[in-house]
Amino acid sequence: MFTDYYPLTNFNLKKRGVILVVSTTTYIMTKFTFTEKKDTRSGFGAGLLELGRKNPNVVGLCADLTGSLKMDAFKKEFPERFFQVGIAEANMMGLAAGMTIGGKIPFTGTFANFSTGRVYDQIRQSIAYSHKNVKICASHAGVTLGEDGATHQILEDIGMMKMLPGMTVIVPCDHNQTKAATLALGDHHGPAYLRFGRPSWPIFMAADRPFTIGKADKLIDGTDVSIFACGHMVWQAIEAEAALAEKGIRAEIINIHTIKPLDVEAVLESVQKTKCVVTCEEHQINGGLGDSIAQVLGRHFPVPLEMVAVNDSFGESGTPTQLLKKYGLSPENIVSAAERVVARKK
Repeated sequence: MFTDYYPLTNFNLKKRGVILVVSTTTYIMTKFTFTEKKDTRSGFGAGLLELGRKNPNVVGLCADLTGSLKMDAFKKEFPERFFQVGIAEANMMGLAAGMTIGGKIPFTGTFANFSTGRVYDQIRQSIAYSHKNVKICASHAGVTLGEDGATHQILEDIGMMKMLPGMTVIVPCDHNQTKAATLALGDHHGPAYLRFGRPSWPIFMAADRPFTIGKADKLIDGTDVSIFACGHMVWQAIEAEAALAEKGIRAEIINIHTIKPLDVEAVLESVQKTKCVVTCEEHQINGGLGDSIAQVLGRHFPVPLEMVAVNDSFGESGTPTQLLKKYGLSPENIVSAAERVVARKK
């Protein structure tokens, strides 16, 4: 892995080899670097196009957001396998469920709020209950959606979807992993929810890094605290790890890209070593990754736990950077949570 210097305090990530010395900013050395930033939704679009070329049974459905979901390339190359249903998300879920009966593998696309909250009954009754092979692909999740505001920034979707029996829930961390997750879903049988986002975000996972549904991905070894993160919060955790190292705290960073089924073995292997945990997610503190980790700890290995998440609140309009800071989802918040939880285990 490469190392590089980045400012912890302002999220303006510098490219490799550029180190600025500014009196008001503290620069830290992270164990992962990147060459570009790109939205995770583009990873979905690239993965869907590749799947379409590999498997003629893959079809795409969209609810009037083809450009936003980056499904344009699939639509252009496979117009006979793309279905624009308009602003009718519930209808889209019913259509997708029906298509599976004929052996098709439907990938539905719309914003996360419209992919879950607006159509929960259809997903529960027509897809999950019947264990239909539908892939529900959702962009613009969490507060990093930004300026669209609270009505679109769903923060409850991970909890809603993971509670459905038989539903696989995946929250990849960058463009490359979102593409890999999309490709993996093409070979996965059963209903699945794939959550990704709108903002440009560091690409720090290698394009050829293995991706296995249900298997956690350890990024950094540590001995003092286990930090489990998903989605955009994985990069925040990587920055926090560098700051913690400066303080003499060795954090283990594990990317929990699959919320369900959770990799219980990997969780326990880590916490049995570190004896304390921090979870990080761009989601409500209730019902998400933190709750899943807490269940594992409560049943198998009780240790101190801190959660970095949205604390029982709706979002609001703002830039992604502003909202991450306001809602306590910055690297500094992860550092503080790690310091608290390490102190609790002593």
